[in-house]
Amino acid sequence: MFLSSVQWYQLLFIFSPFVRSKKHYHGFLSIDNYDARGEPELSLQVGDTVHILETFEGECRVPASPASCFFVSTVMDITDIAHGKIDDDDKQYFIPFQQQLIMSPLMPSRVIGENEPLVAVFNKVIAAREVNHKGQGKSRPIGQKNVSLLLCFCLWGDVNDIYVTLLQGEFDRGKKKTPKNVEVIMSVLDEEGNPMEKAIFPGAGYEGITEYKSVIYYQVKQPCWNETVKVAIPIEDVCRCHLRLTFRHRSSQDCEDKSEKPFGMAFVRLMKSDGTTLPDGKHELIVYKVDVKKADDAKTYLTLPGSYAEVEEKERQTGKSFHHGGIIPITKDSFQIATLTCSTKLTQNVDLLGLLNWRSNTERLEEILQKLMEVEGGEIIKFLQDTLDALFNIMMETSEEETYDTLVFNALVFIISLIGDIKFQHFNPVLETYISKHFSATLAYQKLTKVLNYFVGHAEDPAHTERLYAALKAFKYLFHFIVQSRILYLSELSLFVLQGAILKYLPTIINDLQKVFDAVELSVQLAKFIESIPDFQMVRQKLGCLVKIVESNLFKQPDCRDVLLPLITDQLSGQLDDNSNKPDLEACVQLLSTVLDMLDCKDVGHYLACMTAILKQMEDAHYAQYISTFKTRQDIIDFLMETFIMFKNLMGNVFPPDWMILNLHQMKVFLRAIDQYSDVLNRYFLDSTHFHLQLWNNYFHLIVAFLTHKSLQLETFSLEKRNKILNKYGDMRKSIGFKLRDMWYNLGQQKMKFIPAMVGPILEATLVPEPELRKATIPIFFDMMQCEHHFSTNHNFQKFENELITKLDQEVEGGRGDEQYKILLEKTLLERCRRHRYLSQSGEALALLLSSLLENLLAYRTITHDESPELRMSCTVNVLVRSRPCELKHSCNLHLDCENYTEAAYTLLLHAELLEWSDKPCAPHLIPWDGTQGWTQQELKERLFQEIMCNLDKGKMWEKAIEMAKQLVKLHENQMFDFIELSQLLKQQAQYYENIMHAMRPQPEYFAVGYYGQGFPSFLRNKMFIYRGKEYEWLEDFSLKLMSQFPNAVKMTITSPPGDNICNSPGQHIQCFMVKPVLNLPSQFKDKELPEQILNYYRTNEVEKFQYSRPFRKGEKDPENEFATMWIERTTYITAYCFPGILKWFEVKSMSVEEISPLDNAIETMELANEKLSNLVQQQACDRSLPVHPLSMMLNGIVDPAVMGGFSNYEKAFFTEAYMKKNPDHLERIEVLKHLIALQIPLLDEGIRIHGEKSTEQLKPLHNRLVTCFQDLRAKVEKLYGVITLVSLTDSTLIEGSVRARQRGCSFWEEIRMSTISNASSGHSSGSSDGNPSRPASQESVSTASSSLIPRNKLPCFQHRTEGSFAAVQSSCGHGKVTDRFSFPCNYTFC
Repeated sequence: MFLSSVQWYQLLFIFSPFVRSKKHYHGFLSIDNYDARGEPELSLQVGDTVHILETFEGECRVPASPASCFFVSTVMDITDIAHGKIDDDDKQYFIPFQQQLIMSPLMPSRVIGENEPLVAVFNKVIAAREVNHKGQGKSRPIGQKNVSLLLCFCLWGDVNDIYVTLLQGEFDRGKKKTPKNVEVIMSVLDEEGNPMEKAIFPGAGYEGITEYKSVIYYQVKQPCWNETVKVAIPIEDVCRCHLRLTFRHRSSQDCEDKSEKPFGMAFVRLMKSDGTTLPDGKHELIVYKVDVKKADDAKTYLTLPGSYAEVEEKERQTGKSFHHGGIIPITKDSFQIATLTCSTKLTQNVDLLGLLNWRSNTERLEEILQKLMEVEGGEIIKFLQDTLDALFNIMMETSEEETYDTLVFNALVFIISLIGDIKFQHFNPVLETYISKHFSATLAYQKLTKVLNYFVGHAEDPAHTERLYAALKAFKYLFHFIVQSRILYLSELSLFVLQGAILKYLPTIINDLQKVFDAVELSVQLAKFIESIPDFQMVRQKLGCLVKIVESNLFKQPDCRDVLLPLITDQLSGQLDDNSNKPDLEACVQLLSTVLDMLDCKDVGHYLACMTAILKQMEDAHYAQYISTFKTRQDIIDFLMETFIMFKNLMGNVFPPDWMILNLHQMKVFLRAIDQYSDVLNRYFLDSTHFHLQLWNNYFHLIVAFLTHKSLQLETFSLEKRNKILNKYGDMRKSIGFKLRDMWYNLGQQKMKFIPAMVGPILEATLVPEPELRKATIPIFFDMMQCEHHFSTNHNFQKFENELITKLDQEVEGGRGDEQYKILLEKTLLERCRRHRYLSQSGEALALLLSSLLENLLAYRTITHDESPELRMSCTVNVLVRSRPCELKHSCNLHLDCENYTEAAYTLLLHAELLEWSDKPCAPHLIPWDGTQGWTQQELKERLFQEIMCNLDKGKMWEKAIEMAKQLVKLHENQMFDFIELSQLLKQQAQYYENIMHAMRPQPEYFAVGYYGQGFPSFLRNKMFIYRGKEYEWLEDFSLKLMSQFPNAVKMTITSPPGDNICNSPGQHIQCFMVKPVLNLPSQFKDKELPEQILNYYRTNEVEKFQYSRPFRKGEKDPENEFATMWIERTTYITAYCFPGILKWFEVKSMSVEEISPLDNAIETMELANEKLSNLVQQQACDRSLPVHPLSMMLNGIVDPAVMGGFSNYEKAFFTEAYMKKNPDHLERIEVLKHLIALQIPLLDEGIRIHGEKSTEQLKPLHNRLVTCFQDLRAKVEKLYGVITLVSLTDSTLIEGSVRARQRGCSFWEEIRMSTISNASSGHSSGSSDGNPSRPASQESVSTASSSLIPRNKLPCFQHRTEGSFAAVQSSCGHGKVTDRFSFPCNYTFC
């Protein structure tokens, strides 16, 4: 064939007179380009595939496609169009249908062209064409050179085929001056070189051929064929077959020219050596010379590589370069083919293949089962039934050996876990279907239960822990297999099963029985068989059998339907009759649906195509004339209503989605029609007299449906496809969107009738990701706000706001919306609201609310499937709590799943705060999802309070539980008078008080976490949060859990805020360190004596301020004493909400930094040490049962500081003359530090005394050493810093004071302070060495002296502690003379 000989073309449209199946494809014909000689390249689009059509002497060779038959419709001469002689692309042609060609007059049920060669169809069509319509020329005789094009329908089924495409080649011209006219001949041979007869199918409807000959290109060096054929070989022969391709030069069209011998040969094996099928894709074949005899010997050339990919694989395996042996020379030519395997039995995975063919390699069975768990999930899912069959066959056929039971069990668990993965979770019904319908291993339950019991019995063995855990995760389907196996075992021989099997498998042989029996007689026998089964037995099986019969070829024959339909109607009526015992409605519906599908032959697509063609022909005058034919307005309303509904139903619901050209063409025609109908609405139905609400409503919904149609969403297509659509059709969304905007503004006062109903549809339109469309439609929201504000009695836009928030939630959850939309929505509304006289405040508030809600909704959508419960809870709280308070119960359940009882209680408290203590009925949105309807608000609130108290009790938050209990006590005592319930509440409240004072309550740690980098979600990005840890959760454990949530994140080693380079980087950086909460006592506790237990609660609860201290140095480091230059950078963080709350973490809203000098740091350190020592001494004095080891370690660390040096470091750093001269303003604070050191002595004295009383014989040596070291320390301190004694307290009064302190609920150190103040105030004085009495110091004078001694602003650490009155102590100088009385500030957080 030579393209240059083409003289004229004919266009042949082929449609189906009726749709035979839902599984069909339509083809589209187009002239895409012109080749180098000016000849057109004609293409056929079938589904998503575009084929270049080759012309050949009056016919067109179409690539192999699964078309079953052709139906001719009409013919048109397009010679001038193909040669470019007509420039008007928009010119329209009328092509009459030739009905006589579609249906056979002798056999109305048969279509001409079915099972006939394409040439025969062409001859019939063109010979019958005698039309001269609108100047079109008559058909030329078929003998002339022409090209015919075909369009086909495709019917797909289960196949095991290999599609081979001859792509292109490059052939050396050799000694010739011009390139060769290359013809490719393809055949399928076995390993002996014998051809496989009729294994190649050039197209659907063709019979198989042994050799396929390609199109010949005239003198083209690099011909591109793109010809596809199907190779169909029995599954058992694939392993020994290969494709052989020979190349020869054609100098004439004489097929018998023997001088044209092949000059080259290539081959490719259909199955690799490992048993896998030839991979899909392109293959560069090696072209061998055929001028030697060995080139025809398959046994010889099969020893050589067939493609360059095989050469590379051999080189990779051997590590050596490949050298051709020279048996058959290699040419300089190249040739490419592409293959695609469409098979349910052939796999390209070697490990899965090994399992499916396990019987041929039983010695490697253990390795095969282990390798299975490394196979990619998608491949296993593809062959799920075969894989499961193979596993259970292994288990059953090796039942005498227990070697493989565990391996099969593990493999089964792996497959079940794989299906449980979110990626394959939609295959759960497939697995359930397999278990219920295909699983047949009757004794599998014995093996499975045995292995499972073994794992359970060895649960403590670490080697089996992981396997047992995996088995428990898959326990649901494992148990399904076990139960189903047992059921099959028990019912294997029952008559019921046999009858069911007959009903199930009988329809599978109907098509074969038709070959030997008369179809009508066969139908009669089937009807008798079904009727012989009693009416109320095996109903589902009977109806299922009838479904299969209806789907068979038997039901397609009219005579057979006459027999079967009465049977079907009788069975259905018997089931659906009121007298039926237990009708199986599902099976009845399935049978009825199948019958209707088989009987319904209406071609909606045909009528839609006709309507689209008619509308395309209509001009503006035609529309106006047609509307004028209606006599009344009601007629126009009826017409427009029906048209709008029809357009909406037809868009995207008739043609398959991949028919892009036809769908876009239909949308283009509909767009023009809608534009015309818009003018009709404006002309007839816009004024208030004739305004029709439902008509306009249908119009707006049609526009939104058009605008959001998936075929118009260009963002989903590739760039090349998008550009083609834009060039040919433009962005139709913008056109219809602008029309929507204009029509809305035309409504005037009628707009209020569409609020809030049209808020949702307009929102859908604005969410379309097209910038210009969004800019045009978002202002409609502002117009709605103005309308409702102006026309509503309250002058607000509450309806609009509520509807917009609700619909926005739904749309974003459905996957629509993005960050750009959030920004544009906020910007547009803010600009317009701020310019409005009345909406400046309320409108701006709504714009900011919508922006915040959108941000939370987008974050929630992003993190919905995240495995981290903390992230999911955070997003849930941000979205559900703030936009959907009725779903607070959902957030509470998330907390309970993680055992966050305190946070669950606070979440329920938010719900309870929405209710009142009244008998008003609960609104529906306030009732939890598991609540009972009809509750009053008081009943629901009381129930929520009980649940809150229960969760607070579990979380050891008894102080908060007491608050809840007091409200219930007040309710039952003063309103409900339920004294029985009141007594229970009081007992419960008393138990809470008891728990506060005696129960063990670990204090949680708090952690600061910063998420830096653009790789985090927006609600985390470049933000810092404070986390409340769990009990006994340390920084290492918390960091490990945190990093596991973000495996790609980098943990930062610094605690200071990062720079912009990290914040703007695309990665993820996490900063994590511990922070200390700052005590914030309630006002009722200020300046009060509090027990340790109460203060411990407020140290870590009811807090929102946290501190982190980071040491750093200023100036040069002192090698002898590092404390002199040790500064502290103290960062204070304030969170958005108080801890504990509805989350375990809250964002940091503000942060401040201050610097603590070395001297102030030393004072703070000594204060903390004295406080800790005081608390420990108090505990040991009050409770003699406590172990003495903590006291031993603390005393030893103070009196004998072997490592850190104790307070001697402070002496070297701050008590030197050089430091005092250099820093004269520090003298007052140096005195404070000295007194803190001196104050430690009486505490140590009391601690050592208690230690001596509680020491055992083993601790006596340690105690003696403590006494010795303390004596030396005491002498030194008293000599340098004076003696501090606790006034009027003896050894006995210390114990009494500690007991009294416990009874009063204050600390031991506080009791000592109060006793000292009392004695000083009563006038007791201690004599001095010179006999002068000391003056009694009142508390007021002491406070005054203290305030003058130590200004509060110079001790920043003091402001974070409980401020009590000042303790009066006596100081004796080292000479034994009382020189002064001074006051010391009590800055301790005494308990």
